[in-house]
Amino acid sequence: MNVVVIGGGPAGMMAAIKAAQNKKHHVTLLERNEKLGKKLFITGKGRCNVTNSRDISDFFEFIPRNREFLYSALYTFTNEHLMTFLQDKGLPLKVERGNRVFPVSDKSYDVIQVLRNELNDLHVDIRLHTKVEDLIVEDSTIRSLITNKGVISADWYIFAGGGSSYYGTGSDGSLHKLIEKTGHTITPLKPSLIPLVLREGFPKELQGLSLRNVRFTLKEGRKELFTEIGEMLFTHFGISGPLVLSASAYYKGGDASGSIDFKPGLDLKELDNRLQRDFMKYQNKDYKNSLSDLLPSKLIPIIIAMSGIDPDKKCNSIIKEERMNLARLLKNFEVHINGTKSINEAIITRGGVEVKEIDPSTMKSKLIRNLSFAGEIIDVDAVTGGYNLQIAFSTGYLAGESI
Repeated sequence: MNVVVIGGGPAGMMAAIKAAQNKKHHVTLLERNEKLGKKLFITGKGRCNVTNSRDISDFFEFIPRNREFLYSALYTFTNEHLMTFLQDKGLPLKVERGNRVFPVSDKSYDVIQVLRNELNDLHVDIRLHTKVEDLIVEDSTIRSLITNKGVISADWYIFAGGGSSYYGTGSDGSLHKLIEKTGHTITPLKPSLIPLVLREGFPKELQGLSLRNVRFTLKEGRKELFTEIGEMLFTHFGISGPLVLSASAYYKGGDASGSIDFKPGLDLKELDNRLQRDFMKYQNKDYKNSLSDLLPSKLIPIIIAMSGIDPDKKCNSIIKEERMNLARLLKNFEVHINGTKSINEAIITRGGVEVKEIDPSTMKSKLIRNLSFAGEIIDVDAVTGGYNLQIAFSTGYLAGESI
């Protein structure tokens, strides 16, 4: 059988590898860029967080939507299977904080090289600079693809062309428009794992401030959408960093609120005791000069202004009510979210091919006889930590195996 895989990212490469392992198949891999794995190359800041080492059964709590659809894929090709595959091909791995798995070399290129070598060993026909521009569909069957290099026909097609983020890597959503021609539904494409824009102006003053071990909680009205402890970063427009990127996977758009707990390791009473000790230490100093042991210097002027305490007031004159208000501010520093950066800056795309139109046990289309899907092109996404790449590899494996 002639099989064509569209998209040379992790899902497409894995789909092509698995399909080519069946000697009855001749596999062609089409990639619009000048090289395979262009987006994979920049993931994890170039280090490539290939997966997460926690138990595969725990993955689903990190997948905000359509998690049930991924059961077959993730259990067919688990994180353990992926790690074994890479290590057996000569790529040593390591586990870092948050169970994130990276190559020991810290080079995403080495992951791509393993996949590329395997494709070559299996005699997959790799065609770079090849963009699918149209497709011909008759009788619920794809007859051929029209590319910038001519017409290509096959018995089976796997679409793994990515989402609509990082346009420079080739993920511009154009393949979704072609998929709609087959009758498939494309759920709205939105940014996920993306910095959040705040209504407040003070982020400009905090630009570049990185915070560790803080709790960030995302709310829509009174409903809590996300809460976790980790790292975040203030930018000139709002907030970013691993904690915020994960929270953005739950952000539905429009107005929402966020709460930062700067001292999640202390309850309100313990924090008040800490403040009492600091105010005793600096009892003869002005309040504005008393928080350097507790907070980063950039943050202090903002907290002082919002606390309602006179900056020039001596620490030994601060009353209990003022101190408790300060403690509550540090435990619940509110920000107001009114959007995200553009989808081009998103790490991953939310939305894509409607999962109800795909068989989750095979990744085959329920509408087109000779079509499968894999990876980010489907309406599945997860938080940061290696989960999205595992989804790509798992769905690609299942798609390639099920032909």
